[in-house]
Amino acid sequence: MTKLYEYELHQAADILMRDMFRLQPGETIIITADTESDERVVNAAAGSAFALGARPMVIWLPAPHGVGKAADPWLPVDALAGALCHADAWVEFNNQWLLYSTPFEVAVEKNKKLRYICLVGMDADMLVRVIGRVDRAALSVFLHRVADMTAKAGKMRITTPAGTDLEFALLPSRTVTCDDGDASRPGVHMLAGQISFFPDFDSINGTLVFDGSLVPPCGLLTEPVVMKVERGRVVEISGGAQAGEFAAWLESFADPNMYRLAHGCYGFNPGARLTGNILEDERVWGCTEWGLGYLSPLDAPPDGINAKSHCDGICLNSSVWLDGVQIMDRGVVIHPELKPLADKLKK
Repeated sequence: MTKLYEYELHQAADILMRDMFRLQPGETIIITADTESDERVVNAAAGSAFALGARPMVIWLPAPHGVGKAADPWLPVDALAGALCHADAWVEFNNQWLLYSTPFEVAVEKNKKLRYICLVGMDADMLVRVIGRVDRAALSVFLHRVADMTAKAGKMRITTPAGTDLEFALLPSRTVTCDDGDASRPGVHMLAGQISFFPDFDSINGTLVFDGSLVPPCGLLTEPVVMKVERGRVVEISGGAQAGEFAAWLESFADPNMYRLAHGCYGFNPGARLTGNILEDERVWGCTEWGLGYLSPLDAPPDGINAKSHCDGICLNSSVWLDGVQIMDRGVVIHPELKPLADKLKK
């Protein structure tokens, strides 16, 4: 029997529990998974936590038919929320994610000590690539420098070979968030390798083209989905069959806020590949990502966006300008201050 990455998997799980969570003896960590999750990842994480003297509790769930609050009908909502309210840490490996579900929201509201990290859909190969083989310290330095430069900028432009060409204003009052993989403090944390920004949405104009993946409803894209954007709203969608699928999906909600851009992001995890798992796709090096529709007030200033659902799309090989200064060219970091930091990550 082939044992894919058996040794490397345990090393990556140790990095997660020891270095990212900084799990302490006696702490309770809950590991949630569903029947679509990779059991090897779950067992490696639980074993690492136990070896550190923590008390792991693994909760397996039937895979819901939806994500977020759409997962609620298939969940033991009260029991799950109750357990999470008494945990010190929670790692989510569910493929049909619980992020923004009722148990998630209850736990985040009531358990102020909870350290949560979203690692949805994680399999053994991905855990090794995006955590086990990444220089966390070097990546953190690079990410925070890009985040600082973005936070100080007033204007941003993004283009891609597929046809994206967007310009917009950045507001100093809106925080640029940086996911560096540090889950040692209470709060909601994500896989390292993403920087999120929340522009003056009314200032966003131009063309947005998804050419990597679009989740939901399409998954990996076989053809570009082209959108005309005016004042932060998608006003026209064109392309092939997948563009039609996306247009029909948005229309099905009968909710004008589903056409609003909710956030933009850079992707910068040196181990990430385009796989159709949006958690990983958003972190493909040199991509930019845009979300449409609902965004929780937990994530975005000032009040989030109230919409019936949310989707994320990937723009590969992005070129980026901050206040007219180019920092990235077709996915390659070229800014003289950033390039040496990227070179340390072999990117």
